[in-house]
Amino acid sequence: MRRAETLGELKASGWRSRPVKQELRENLLAAVREGRELFPGIRGYDRTVIPQIVNAILSRHDFILLGLRGQAKSRILRQLSSFLDDRMPILAEGDLNDDPYRPVSERAKRSVAERGDDAPIDWISNEARYAEKLATPDVTMADLIGDIDPIKAAKEKRTYTDPEIIHFGIIPRTNRGIFAINELPDLQPRIQVGLLNLMQEKDVQIRGFPIRLPIDVLMVYSANPEDYTNRGNIITPLKDRIGSQIITHYPRSLDEAREITAREAWTERETEVKVLVPDVFREIIEETAVQARSSEFVDQASGVSVRLTITFLENLISNLERRGLATGDDKVYPRIVDLRTALSAVTGKIELVHEGEQEGAEKVARHILGKAVREVFLRRFPGVHPKGRRRRLFEEEASASGREELRPAAAGMESPKTYESIVQWFSGSRTLELADDTPFAEHLEALRSVPGLEECARTHVKVETAGELAGVMELILDGLHQCSLLAKEDTDGAAGYRDMIGAMFRQMEEIE
Repeated sequence: MRRAETLGELKASGWRSRPVKQELRENLLAAVREGRELFPGIRGYDRTVIPQIVNAILSRHDFILLGLRGQAKSRILRQLSSFLDDRMPILAEGDLNDDPYRPVSERAKRSVAERGDDAPIDWISNEARYAEKLATPDVTMADLIGDIDPIKAAKEKRTYTDPEIIHFGIIPRTNRGIFAINELPDLQPRIQVGLLNLMQEKDVQIRGFPIRLPIDVLMVYSANPEDYTNRGNIITPLKDRIGSQIITHYPRSLDEAREITAREAWTERETEVKVLVPDVFREIIEETAVQARSSEFVDQASGVSVRLTITFLENLISNLERRGLATGDDKVYPRIVDLRTALSAVTGKIELVHEGEQEGAEKVARHILGKAVREVFLRRFPGVHPKGRRRRLFEEEASASGREELRPAAAGMESPKTYESIVQWFSGSRTLELADDTPFAEHLEALRSVPGLEECARTHVKVETAGELAGVMELILDGLHQCSLLAKEDTDGAAGYRDMIGAMFRQMEEIE
């Protein structure tokens, strides 16, 4: 369909102008009515955050998303433009996406006055109607609202009393669109006052020019709730004028977290090595983030981004690629020792408290990974200690969630003899060395040398390939270490498992 090119053609087409908040409301209602996915790629918010955003838009509210880092706040804000019309007409000779029927800028008004129905029309896309700014202490009113342009005044021979010498900032240039400010608390209070006037009274002062700007903008914000509530860097009048406050959160289940990581991580690599990551290792990766979000060494006010699990998985896959090319294996499966090699993705994603700084980022990351391995091990295998609180928790979770895979683990907690043959094998001063650069055949042979290990793995976890079997067998060994039944010595790219008691005696002898 041919679009109007002049104001007269636009009038003849029957096009009607709508305020941006009304446009968003009507288009969102249509999307809900048709059953469309409102925010593609956003998982875990279907019953929490998304309904609140829908309510805010239907109420024609400016709103703020409060959440720790890595909770998809910016992605959600950027998807709001999908609820705008695909194309919107503006006056071609205007400065501020001027409504052809109600121009705002002086140039647009003059164009309509001089040309009438022959005033030219342009059409802009919905993506072009979204703009955002990261709030930093150096942001000025000139950046957001505008300032006098002395060069323009000199070139066009205008006086400083002429409003046409004003160079408008990013917010006026987003007229009839959506403007987002990320990390709002970092914006200086005096700049927030300017936003307050713009949102409420539609007037600002630019170098003494008292200017009314009847611009039409949906203002949306994001902030860390710790900054918002404790530092108090959002002025009270501005908070009062933000219509809706919406709290975001991290994934509330491992299934949601795994789906997000699988969607976002770069896993499809163009290489001759086929990398396969079984569910148990994906579960360990997600559990690492869960443990980090409850660790006493990590600053919980800063949060632990979902980017931790994404980069962790990507690093793990890269390590498997490297091993496959070095060993010549055409199919490569992860090992527990690979996880430590990939920990560089974790150390940069956690903000440490004082105690954590004393321990060091790498040591804290290994500690968190160990707790994750232990949790996944106890979730899938009988507990080391037969009766206690963990068994009751597993039974309760199995009954409440209907997850049948938890019942064997709960039942198996009654028999600590499950690991007897495995632990006894190490009691004879035997050591099992596992490395991340060993060919798979040698790696599997080493694991099978421990009596009872393969049987234990096959009994409690369904494995379909030798690669999965090896990973589960190694999980058992590391789980027993995390439960203090086996000792473990880590070196670069390798780990050695041995008898716990013997290791303690050797350590005492070394100290003496």
